[in-house]
Amino acid sequence: MSKTLYDQDFQKWIETTIYQLQKGEFSSLDIDNLIEELTELGKSEKRSLESNLMILLADLLKLKVQHDAPSFMKDSWYRSIIEHRQRVQKNLRYTPSLKSYLETAIKKAHPDGRKIAIKEGQLDKFEVRIPQESKYPKICLFSQEQILDEDFYGI
Repeated sequence: MSKTLYDQDFQKWIETTIYQLQKGEFSSLDIDNLIEELTELGKSEKRSLESNLMILLADLLKLKVQHDAPSFMKDSWYRSIIEHRQRVQKNLRYTPSLKSYLETAIKKAHPDGRKIAIKEGQLDKFEVRIPQESKYPKICLFSQEQILDEDFYGI
């Protein structure tokens, strides 16, 4: 079985596909692989948004539940919130159509963010109160507006 350009050299396949599109050589396009790549590109954008929301929500939860943690721990969470909120904003700015997916992305990211907050809370070894798992809400407490508000920290 002979390998296609897509299988042999992905970067060259991209360059060739761009050239074919620019020149209007539509009959020469590798349609099946082009559709596959465009589909994956859309999924990748959604995964990036969900991943950034997951960390952002985990840190917001830690601040809310572990409000009595030492300053050095909370400072780390604040910095992470700032960074991941900025990444979410960037995701939405570069791909505005993701705004319609934001509510779903929050619902998908929250359980994993909750799990991270719980696991990280259990790892603390600084004589900090370790909250019970039940203290971490199973549904997201934060609205879209709060999550995107750069001055909101959930406390």
